[in-house]
Amino acid sequence: MAPDGPLILGFDTSGPWCCAALVAGPRVLASAHEEIAIGQAERLMPMLEAVLAEGGANWRDLAAVGVGTGPGNFTGVRIAVAAARGIALGLGVPAIGVGLLEARAEGLARPLAVIEDARRGEVYLQEFGLGADEGPRLCDLSDLAPLLGAVALAGSAAGAAAALTGGAVLPPALPLGVAVARIAAARLGTNQPRPAPLYLRAPDARPQPAGA
Repeated sequence: MAPDGPLILGFDTSGPWCCAALVAGPRVLASAHEEIAIGQAERLMPMLEAVLAEGGANWRDLAAVGVGTGPGNFTGVRIAVAAARGIALGLGVPAIGVGLLEARAEGLARPLAVIEDARRGEVYLQEFGLGADEGPRLCDLSDLAPLLGAVALAGSAAGAAAALTGGAVLPPALPLGVAVARIAAARLGTNQPRPAPLYLRAPDARPQPAGA
C-alpha cells in the first residue's frame, strides 16, 4: 500500500481517446490522455506501462484496476474491459468497472446531467442529484429540453444540449483517467461485479446473412 492509500490504475478507451491515471488516495501520481480514434488496442498497454513508470510503481504494487465500461464506442469499450479483466486475473487484484457518465460527473456539484455525444443526433444521458435519478440511457438530442430544463450540464455534448435547454455548461473537474481511478478506489473493498461493457445501442457491424 502506498503511504496515501492503495495504488489504483484507472483507464478508459470508450471514445476516440486512450487515457490512464495512477492514484494513491488523494494523490495523482501520473496521468496520460491521447486523442486517438483507431489503434487503441496497440496504444493502451504501452500507455499503462508509462503511467506506472512515471508514478514510480510496477504492476505488482497495484491494489486494483479501474476501467471505463461505457457507454461509448463498441470496440473501444471491449478493448479496455478485456485488458482490465486480464490484468486483474494476472495480478490477483479486483477489476472495478466505472461508467463513463459517472466518471464525467466525478468532482462536480450536483444537481447536473452528463450528456455524451452518441452520434446520429443522439446522446447518452445520465442525471445526478435530480431526485429519481436514472441510469445512463440513449435519447435524441432534441428531446433534452423537456426532459431536463435548465439544469447544469457536463460531458462532450453539453454545449449542444445547453443550446436547447439553457443550462450552464460545467468544465470537467478531473481528467477522465483520474476520475475512473478515484471512483474505483472508493469502491475498493465492496462487492463489485466483474466489469462488463455497457452498450445502449446495437453495434454497427452485423453478421452477414447465410449465403451472402
